[in-house]
Amino acid sequence: MTARILVVAALVALLLAGCGGSKQTAPPTSTAAPKPHPKPKPKPKPKHHASHQLTKLVVAVLDGDRRVRVRGAKVTLWGKSGRTDRHGLTTIVAPRDRHEVSVSARGYGPTRVSISFQRSRWQTVDVYKPELQWPLYGATAARTQAPPKIRLRPPFRLVWSRGLGHLIEFPAVVSDGFAYIGNARSTIRAISMRSGKFAWSHLTPGFPRMASSPAVYRDEIVYHTMGGGVYLLDRANGHLDWSWSGGSAIESSPVVVNGIDYFGDASGNMYALDLRTHRLKWRRSLGAKITSSAAIAGGRLFIGDYAGRLWALSPATGATRWVGRVNGKIYGTPAVAGGRVFVPSVAYSLWAFSTSGRQLWRVSTGSYVYSSPAVADGVVCFGAYNGVFYGVSAGSGRVLWSVATGGAVSGAAVIVAGVAYVGSFAGRIIGVNLHTGRRLLTFPHGEYVPVSGNGARLLFNGFSRIYAVEPRHSKRRQLSH
Repeated sequence: MTARILVVAALVALLLAGCGGSKQTAPPTSTAAPKPHPKPKPKPKPKHHASHQLTKLVVAVLDGDRRVRVRGAKVTLWGKSGRTDRHGLTTIVAPRDRHEVSVSARGYGPTRVSISFQRSRWQTVDVYKPELQWPLYGATAARTQAPPKIRLRPPFRLVWSRGLGHLIEFPAVVSDGFAYIGNARSTIRAISMRSGKFAWSHLTPGFPRMASSPAVYRDEIVYHTMGGGVYLLDRANGHLDWSWSGGSAIESSPVVVNGIDYFGDASGNMYALDLRTHRLKWRRSLGAKITSSAAIAGGRLFIGDYAGRLWALSPATGATRWVGRVNGKIYGTPAVAGGRVFVPSVAYSLWAFSTSGRQLWRVSTGSYVYSSPAVADGVVCFGAYNGVFYGVSAGSGRVLWSVATGGAVSGAAVIVAGVAYVGSFAGRIIGVNLHTGRRLLTFPHGEYVPVSGNGARLLFNGFSRIYAVEPRHSKRRQLSH
């Protein structure tokens, strides 16, 4: 231990001697003081794009047909909901971005649309009452040719018209602000009911003839052709979603119930085609050509054939419930109302059966009856090739009135708001009081089925041109022709 202390002392002495042995002082070091590290720049605060800032978004809900605001509608977007006030407006705080907007209101079909609020925080959503639409030929699945809730009556003013290039034998169907119509060359068009502009056109490959109306099914349009084809189009753009062929001409207009399209063809086959699975639910042969469209009411399907038979079938299986007979071919479509089935016969007559199959009465005209009947308020209307338009009692068959049209009648009669319409080969449409036959309207264009429309406007069908009219007292802004 003592030795270690001596060694350490000696080393310290040597160091002291080395430091103090020279009189010369070492020059000061010129090393600059180290630069301080620059302070880190503060991170810039994130700039919120306008679309990500929460803003009061205002949604107006409008009746798309009548152009009036809808109060009490529930509006949902960005996970938030609100109800429209008495002015049809609701405010929801959300980013100014594109949102899926859902709207529901009593009496209206549910609506879901994608809307951008980036340019304007005020946006409008149109909603539509199902009862004011005309989604299939005949207006209803029972083919009454009489929509019960559309209340438009003459006098009318012309709002717009559009040429369709070829013959229009069957009328447009109308849903949610657009009319869908095909011409004789199977060109299907979507037309804005407000402006008359074409939204899209679909050309059927091969241009097969078409002698029927399309029908609206959910977000699609279904139509048939005389080439034997069944086609499903996207309602938004007219693109073909699916097609099917039965191989024989189809003149039946579609009637779709629970996703099943029911129709007959020229080979005498009756089909139930599931538009959801794209498979046949059933098919059966009735043994004679079918041009009639099917009517469905009270859990039964009614259709006529060229053997003069009125068939009542089960929609579920196609099984026969009963068969009625008339005195000639059934070209037109039966109408069902009040527990009765009204069916035209080419052999100069209109017949009535009970929905259980009992023959009730018939009316003879002395001329071909191709015209499909219309029925409302206890009156059945139809035309004949003798150029006469008839109104008869639905209960007894008694002729209530008859009106000369000036030309042969081939197309269906139509009844809207107590006015019975018919077109003729005289090239015009007439409208008469349903109960008296007094003439209320003469429109200078018309040929086959005269009228369809919605709760705001009717569509009159000329030979190859369609005309939109509305009541003269309407407050809607008149559009250019």
